[in-house]
Amino acid sequence: MTTKKKDFIEIKFTGCANSQIFDSNIEEDLKKINPDAKPEKTIIVIGEGMVVPGLDKALEDKELNKEYEVSFNHKEGFGPRRKELVRIISLKSFTEQKVNPHPGMVLALDNNLVKILAVSGARVTTDFNNPLAGKDLTYKFTIIRIVEDEKEKTETLIKSLFRFLPKYEIKENKVIIKGPKGFEVFINAFKPKFKELLNKDLDLEEEKPKEKHEGHVHETEEEKTEIKEEDKG
Repeated sequence: MTTKKKDFIEIKFTGCANSQIFDSNIEEDLKKINPDAKPEKTIIVIGEGMVVPGLDKALEDKELNKEYEVSFNHKEGFGPRRKELVRIISLKSFTEQKVNPHPGMVLALDNNLVKILAVSGARVTTDFNNPLAGKDLTYKFTIIRIVEDEKEKTETLIKSLFRFLPKYEIKENKVIIKGPKGFEVFINAFKPKFKELLNKDLDLEEEKPKEKHEGHVHETEEEKTEIKEEDKG
């Protein structure tokens, strides 16, 4: 049996750039990055952009439990380095957040990892490029299995699209996401992908926030007094 596009697969992999490991879910390789890290099971859908393009393409037409190695340039990895992503930010923007930037420092800013390149006077030179942008990559990988379990496939797709795992339920030909009304925009956007990959409809079961009841039934007399005094303030 070989793999094909749209297959849900579990993989073991190690990614390298400049002969240095940058990612892995194989314990002995992962410990070279972080001795305390624990490997996590990785399930993806082939051809759905859940991994970089070069690796995604390499996962097609492969045998199970056989180790493969693939190398490709940055265009099929994390893309080229872009000059416009090197930006000057005022030092004040950092100090107001109680951050003291220094060259080499990496921090989260605007939902991106940002590297501090230089600090000069009141100006900080930052790099918003992915740390692996512009680098050629090599992956070693083994496809452990083609995933058939409905629950595993559903959770894989939900986490990939929603970026977290909300409460959900599987009912025959339907996946029901449980959450606030605001989820509707995501439900409508993701419906076609659920139909394509799972052959299931996607619906929302609205969960309204719990109403706050007036008063505190279990308050002690001391607690009531403290609340009244705070209210006066």
